[in-house]
Amino acid sequence: MQETREISALFNLIDDPDEEVFDTVSNRIVDFGRGIIPNLENLWENSPTEDVQERIEMLIHKLHYNDLTRDFIDWKSNPYHDLLFGSLLVAKFQYPELMTAPVLQELERIRRNVWLELNSFLTSLEQANVISSIVYNYYNLKGVEVGYNNPDDFFIHKVIESKKGNAISNGVLYLLLCEMLDINVKAINIPKQFILAYFHHDFDIRDTEDNPQHKIHFYIDAISGQIFSHKDIEAYFKRISVPPTPFYFKALSHKRIIQLQIEELAKCFQNRKDHYKYKELMALSNLLED
Repeated sequence: MQETREISALFNLIDDPDEEVFDTVSNRIVDFGRGIIPNLENLWENSPTEDVQERIEMLIHKLHYNDLTRDFIDWKSNPYHDLLFGSLLVAKFQYPELMTAPVLQELERIRRNVWLELNSFLTSLEQANVISSIVYNYYNLKGVEVGYNNPDDFFIHKVIESKKGNAISNGVLYLLLCEMLDINVKAINIPKQFILAYFHHDFDIRDTEDNPQHKIHFYIDAISGQIFSHKDIEAYFKRISVPPTPFYFKALSHKRIIQLQIEELAKCFQNRKDHYKYKELMALSNLLED
């Protein structure tokens, strides 16, 4: 963006110690939109103090966050709620310059490897075993417990780069592959877990089935690809002393999956320094509410 007199004057006030002045200046800078980011980056490179650099970094973050908010509004308004695009938007919170092409290319490579091993004569269990074998053995995806010390564990592109993710990010990867292969695997609402369910081929997420559990063949642990039976799930409910009502077996919508991913990611930023990120992420989650 061409640096006008107004922009130069605003930049000269970024280091003003008066917080009210800085708030006014920062709001005006953010009003220019993302086009002013290169100017801010140039200013950062020539700033003499860390305090001023931190203020510039916050301004750049606000500009990216405003764009991301608009992208999430557009994603929500689309009736399909594409899961891959939603997950990439989550990653762009921390990596606003993320290039999506490598993610798409790697997903397609994995999909093709799985597709080559599938055929129409395989049972549902055999299909799931093929996917798990390719993803967790050949591709060597590793799973870690959901923790809040490493935000990268929640991001789909980092899972693909490092071949390591938690139940949510690995689960999103597994779901994306199943969608690409037209396999009816969905995430369900098991308490304190992110578990996938292999539904009957005729199951539709819009079904009003009284108990969707009747439409489930078996369950998949997204951390490892391990298969769970109905008895395994019943034993889990007994262990946590929760009655297994039909609600817990309802397939999660893409929108709810992305909300869950955002809400769990937000817990990585509950310290004082990064608490603003926690609030921003929870605002994005609230944005996706109906």
